[in-house]
Amino acid sequence: MTPDAVAALKDLQDSLARSRAQRAASELRARQAQASADAAANLFRNAVGDVAPLRGQKRVQKPAAAVPAHPQKRAADEREALAASIDLSIDGDALIDSDAALSYARDGISETTVRDLRRGRWTVQAHLDLHGMSREEARDAVAAFITACSRAGRRCVRIVHGKGIGSAGGTPVLKGLVRRWLAHCGSVLAFAQARGMDGGAGAVLVLLSTRPGDAR
Repeated sequence: MTPDAVAALKDLQDSLARSRAQRAASELRARQAQASADAAANLFRNAVGDVAPLRGQKRVQKPAAAVPAHPQKRAADEREALAASIDLSIDGDALIDSDAALSYARDGISETTVRDLRRGRWTVQAHLDLHGMSREEARDAVAAFITACSRAGRRCVRIVHGKGIGSAGGTPVLKGLVRRWLAHCGSVLAFAQARGMDGGAGAVLVLLSTRPGDAR
């Protein structure tokens, strides 16, 4: 056998020996890890002892949140009273005819206040759009809207009733009705036709009272 062949054989034997040693070391580490895990499991079982699941345990049920009370009867009465005004007429002296726009001011409300309302000097805090509603739906919506806004402390609101373009004969039916309803609502201090940018002839700005005797 040539020296080169002898050297190659020795290298092969050394490589096989290293592989066997590495495999033996890996197997030893695996056995040690398993033994450690088994020891830990035995220690836990010995510490815990015999256990059994609890039965019949009653869970505490969280009570449902209390629903705040709402004066539904009072709100319903106010809506009914306002809705009934559809058949009423108002005193013509209470209407101020200015720039072809009908404005309304309750006793004690100055013309300056109405003028400021018409000129948009009051900040609109809420609005209601009546487009697509029937007379009855619009009447109920206006009643609920005015009641809710007054109670929420909103002073100036806008109601969009439309210009009557889609009505028979192009007559703005809701425009007159809305003004009639508003004039008979106790929380309405004044109203005026909105500026062009706020809806013009298709909307009305309403000044509301937030407490008894609230006037300006």
